[in-house]
Amino acid sequence: MLVGLTTIQARADRRVAFVIGNSEYREIPALKNPDKDADGVSKTFRLAGFEVFTAKDLTKLQFEDQFRNYLAAADGADLAVVYYSGHGFQVGGENFLIPVDASLKDAADMEIQAIKVNDVLQQLRAKSKIQVVILDACRNNPFPRKDYWLRDQLIVAGGTGLAQLASSQNTLIAFATEPGAVAYDGSGNVSPFSSAFSRRALAPNQEIRSVMAAVRRDVVKATNGKQVPWENSSLIDDVVLMRRPSQPALPPVMEKVVPSGVGPVVLDLPAPVDVYGGPVTVSIETLPALGRLVLDGKPVAKGEPIQGKDLPRLRMEAPRIFGAQEQVETLTYFTHDDLGGETQGVLIVRVKNGEGDEGQQLMASLKAGQKQQVLERGIHVSGAAEAIGNRDISVPVGVGPVPLKLDFPTKDPAISLQLASYPATGTLSLPDRILSPQSSLMANDVGNLRYEPQIGSAAPVEVGFEIRAGNASKPATMKLSPAIDPCDRAAGEPLDSQGVVPGRLPNEIGGGAVEACEAAVKTYPEVARFHYELGRALLAAGKVDEARKAIQDAADKGHIRAVFELGYIASSGTGTAVDLTRANSFYSQASDKGDGYAMAAWGRALFDGVGVERDAGKGLDLLLKAAAMGHINAMNDLAVIFKEGRNGMPADPARALAFLKAGIERQEKYSMSILGLAGRGPLTVAACKVPPKIITKIKVVRVPAPKPKTLTSKPVQNETGPVPWRGSNGDRSQPQPRGGGSNSNNDSSDNNNDNSDNNNSDS
Repeated sequence: MLVGLTTIQARADRRVAFVIGNSEYREIPALKNPDKDADGVSKTFRLAGFEVFTAKDLTKLQFEDQFRNYLAAADGADLAVVYYSGHGFQVGGENFLIPVDASLKDAADMEIQAIKVNDVLQQLRAKSKIQVVILDACRNNPFPRKDYWLRDQLIVAGGTGLAQLASSQNTLIAFATEPGAVAYDGSGNVSPFSSAFSRRALAPNQEIRSVMAAVRRDVVKATNGKQVPWENSSLIDDVVLMRRPSQPALPPVMEKVVPSGVGPVVLDLPAPVDVYGGPVTVSIETLPALGRLVLDGKPVAKGEPIQGKDLPRLRMEAPRIFGAQEQVETLTYFTHDDLGGETQGVLIVRVKNGEGDEGQQLMASLKAGQKQQVLERGIHVSGAAEAIGNRDISVPVGVGPVPLKLDFPTKDPAISLQLASYPATGTLSLPDRILSPQSSLMANDVGNLRYEPQIGSAAPVEVGFEIRAGNASKPATMKLSPAIDPCDRAAGEPLDSQGVVPGRLPNEIGGGAVEACEAAVKTYPEVARFHYELGRALLAAGKVDEARKAIQDAADKGHIRAVFELGYIASSGTGTAVDLTRANSFYSQASDKGDGYAMAAWGRALFDGVGVERDAGKGLDLLLKAAAMGHINAMNDLAVIFKEGRNGMPADPARALAFLKAGIERQEKYSMSILGLAGRGPLTVAACKVPPKIITKIKVVRVPAPKPKTLTSKPVQNETGPVPWRGSNGDRSQPQPRGGGSNSNNDSSDNNNDNSDNNNSDS
C-alpha cells in the first residue's frame, strides 16, 4: 500500500491546466480583463498540448466542484498548472483568490468564502510531479472590511498585492508583479501579463524560466517599468510548455519508374507533413545524374527550397537512353520544419527506354497507373471520410486515453488528415504524443487515435478532419460522447479527489452496485477507483470481509480515499477490533495526500487528542482545510468548536454561524441541527424551512430528548473515538456486517435529525 501511495502512476506526457478568469463580481466592481485573459491563456495551453479546464466567474461552490474535477484529471500528471486572473489579496502573509460571490463582510468570511493559494498548492503537490501556479491577481483588497479570522487569530489584510510564497521541490510560482505590488489591467482587452504570457509560452522548446524572463521583459516595457513580474522556482526538472520535436513525416524509401525521352514525368512524391501543423520546406540534396528535375516548368537546383505542399508536382525529365534498357538513379531530399530540424527522404528512380513498342507499352502502363492511383486515392479519401464521419463513439470517463479503433481504409502515405476542429473538452492523442488543434496525422496514425474525456464534462464533443490526397480533399466530423461507468454512478463517493462523479452517501448505494463494480474491476483491473467503489458497494451490502479486501486492493494501487476507509474500518471496528492508533496512521497518510475526509478525521483526532497526543492548532488547521474543500462534516465540527469554545479556541457564535450557513448552502441537513446537538441535550436548531442564503438568525427550541436505543453489542466509536459534539455520525453510516466485530451504530444523530425536521423556523 505504501508503494502505491508514494509512486505516482504517471501516464505518458500527462499535462493538465486549470485556467480561471473571474470578472463579474457581485459585491465589488467587476474587472474588465480576466474573461479575455482566460480565453487567451486557455488557447495557449491547448495549442501546447495540455488538457485544459477553463472556468469563468466561479462562485466558491463552483470552484470546489471544478477544482475537484481538475484534481482527478491531474492525478499522476507530469505537470499540473493553475492560472488565475481575478481579484486576490493577502491576509497575514496568506494569499487568497476571491470568488465572484464573495462578500467578506464578517471576520469569519475569509475562511468560508475565499480560496487559500497554499491549499491549492498542497493539493497539486499531492497529485503531480511538477506544479506551476501563475497568479495575475495582485490587486488591493477591494472590500471595506480589513480584519479576518485565520485559524485562531484575527488578522488585518495586507496593504497591497500578494505575499511571496515559498515553493516546495519542483514547483514554480509566478506572479503578475512583484510581491506587495499591484498589477495593471492595461489599456486593451487583456492584461499586459496574460498577453505577454500567451505570446511567449508558445515559443517552441523554450524552458519555462526562459519564457518567464521574456514575459518579464515584455511587461516591464508595456508598463514603463511600473509592473515587474516575479516568480519563485524550486524546479529541478526542465519544463517546456510548447514541445516541438523535429520530425516531418515521410515514407523512408519510395520507388518510381521514369521513361526516357518523353518529357517531364510527375514523380508523385507525397507532401511532407509536420504533425504539429507547422510549415515544411524541401531541398534536393542529390540531383539525378541523368536528366533534370522540374517544378511548374522551371528547373530545380540542388539545395533550392521548395514548399512541402508543392512536392507532389515535382517532375523528372530523362533524356533518351540507348542500349541499356534501365538505369537506376537515387534521388535524396531533406524536409525542414520551422525549427531547423530535418528528415531525409529517398526516391529510387528507374529510368527505362521510352522508345519503341516497349516504350509505348510502358507509357501506357504508367498513364493507366496514374489514372488508377488518382481514382483509388479519391476512393480512399471518400472511404476515409465515411469511416470517420457521422460516427458517435461512446468513450468511458476516468480510465485514461481510450482507443477509438477507427477502421481507416488505407495507409497510403500520400493521404494525410488535418484537424479542422478540436474537441471542446478532453484530449486527442496518439501513443507517442498529445494532439493540439493544429496537428496533422498520416493515414497510418488514424488507427492509433485515442480520446480521453474531461472529467466533469458530460456533453458530447465533435472532432473535425480535413482528409487530403493530392488535389482531393474531403471533410469529416465525428462525435465523441463521454460515458460514466455504471460502477461510478452506483458507488462513486463525494469529495473523492480521484473520483469522476459527485458521488453517493453510503445509504444511497442501492442494489446492483456490487455487480456493476465487479464488471468494472474486471474490465479495468488497473483503475484503483473501481476497486474502491466495489469495496463501498460490498460494505453497503453487508459483505464486510469482501469489502475490506477490495478496499485494501484499492489502497495498494494508490487510491487515497481507500486509505482513509481503512482508517475508518479500524476506528469503527467494522468486522474487527477497534484500533485507534492504526486508524490514525491511515488518516495521517491519506491526509498528507490531500484527502478531505482524512483531513477532517485526522484533524478531529489531533484537536481532541483521541488516540494521539493533542495538538489543537494542527487539528484546527486540518479541519479548516477540509472545510475549504467542501467537507460539510468539517464545517459542522468547526461550527460547534466556535460556538462552545473548545481546547483554547475562543467561543464566537458569529463564526460558528458562518460555518453552519456554509454547510446549509451545500444542502446539509445536519448543519441545520448542529447547535442543538452541541449542547448534548434536547436542543435542536430550527432552520429547515429557511432558504440557505437568507438565514440571519437561528431560533433554538426545546424538544423531548430522544429515547436511547437498545444496543445489542458494544457501541462503535466514530472514526477517532467518541466525539459527543458531532452533528453527524462521522463521515460514514455504519454497514451491517455479516459477522464478527463490533457492529452497532450510534444513532443519536439520526434521532436528532428526525426532531429537527419537525421544528418550525423563523428568520
